[in-house]
Amino acid sequence: MSTNLSYALLPEMAVFVQVVESGSFSAAARKLGASPSAVSRSVAKLEQALALQLLHRTTRKLRLSESGEEAFAHCRTLLAAADAVMAIGGRRAAEPEGLVSVSVPKAVGRFVLHPHMPEFLRRYPKVDVRLRLEDRYMDLIDDRVDLALRITDRPSPGLIGRQLMRIDHLLCATPHYLAQHGTPQHPHDLAAHSCIYLGETPSDAQWKFRRSGKTVTVNVRGRYAANHTGVRLDAVKQHIGIGSLPYFTARQALDDGEIVQVLPEWDFLSSYHGGLWLLYAPNQYLPPKLRVFIDYLVACLAQEPQLKRLA
Repeated sequence: MSTNLSYALLPEMAVFVQVVESGSFSAAARKLGASPSAVSRSVAKLEQALALQLLHRTTRKLRLSESGEEAFAHCRTLLAAADAVMAIGGRRAAEPEGLVSVSVPKAVGRFVLHPHMPEFLRRYPKVDVRLRLEDRYMDLIDDRVDLALRITDRPSPGLIGRQLMRIDHLLCATPHYLAQHGTPQHPHDLAAHSCIYLGETPSDAQWKFRRSGKTVTVNVRGRYAANHTGVRLDAVKQHIGIGSLPYFTARQALDDGEIVQVLPEWDFLSSYHGGLWLLYAPNQYLPPKLRVFIDYLVACLAQEPQLKRLA
């Protein structure tokens, strides 16, 4: 494709990005002040020039093709660069503004991220935040999110990543429960206790521990399982048994003396432990709203209490 043709197609590329981000031709047309037919023609013109189908169209929704995903990423970067140029020229407000959409696991969103949001909203009155609290994997493009917080030791390739903190798990119980049933001295002792675990898969009842290079796996059981950390914390407080909890959920109750850590000399190897990573699409021209949100989050979570600090 010649450079002249590339320049000529810049408006069509902008329309294409708006269609993808809006989810439909009609919604994009409303935002652009154009007719749906004009928007459709622009996308068709871009597809014809590229000799590619960028969008799969149905009566109910649009879906990016494989080629469309790649084209969308480049076109969105192009528009971000144009926004940066406008900012240099003073034709765009220097103050961050707009919507930031964030994908975050439910418990992390509730206990780690949410407490910092009121201050962020106070500092940046023109930036809105939409938290998408879901434990499923959310794709940045398909699910229309700007940033994703994920617990992983293997961040997705192709994304920019910042490790914010560690997510460590531990075992907890109340002093009352331990006084009645005894305090485990070794992971194998847990087989005789009522254990509160995640309960989503059979492997959730296989608790793994490590100490001095030695790994131990114990099959535990109990009358109560729950896939919500707040529920498991409450169950522990109600003396139901020994529960597995992320440190960020258990921390306050530990500090208050309501619960105590069990087997603290062993590392509890939950399948959900690892680094909490902030991930976003590669983009040399981050909008101000994303830059301030990222910087704020990095600063806040660097101060977040952790069971173990980052190495």
